Amino acid sequence: MEVRKIGLLLGAMALTGPASAAEMTVDQARTFVVGKTFAYSCFDGSRGAGRINGDGSVQGSVQMQGKGMMRNAVLPANTVRVKGDRVCASVKGVFFEPCFNLVQTSERSFRGAISGFGFAYCDFTQHGGGRKRAIMRRASRTDGKPLSLRSTLAQ
Repeated sequence: MEVRKIGLLLGAMALTGPASAAEMTVDQARTFVVGKTFAYSCFDGSRGAGRINGDGSVQGSVQMQGKGMMRNAVLPANTVRVKGDRVCASVKGVFFEPCFNLVQTSERSFRGAISGFGFAYCDFTQHGGGRKRAIMRRASRTDGKPLSLRSTLAQ
């Protein structure tokens, strides 16, 4: 279950200066990512789209390992947060707090990898306009309550 949560988090790491292959600073990542919608695809086949909000909450969709249904997910405030000079995540049920290396790969894309595990990465491409609204609408419930990560992945 922890691997799925990390995959979702990487997928949701829709988080960053000038286009280059250098790792982004926390401030660059905040500017490049927060409040914008990114589609992503990961090393294990997982894919989806999502957005990180200014309070560190995350909302979006994920299809784990490229199989099954696309699932909606909402993670609470402070899920993604700054820890020193790193962007890290706190997810209930995950036995460690992963931090991420974020590298801008173009004016509209970046790669996020778990620090120390360069093979565990997702590539993100910014999307906007109508697609953003449609993705976020699908990631919300009509009753205003956030979707539970546990029930979303357990189905």
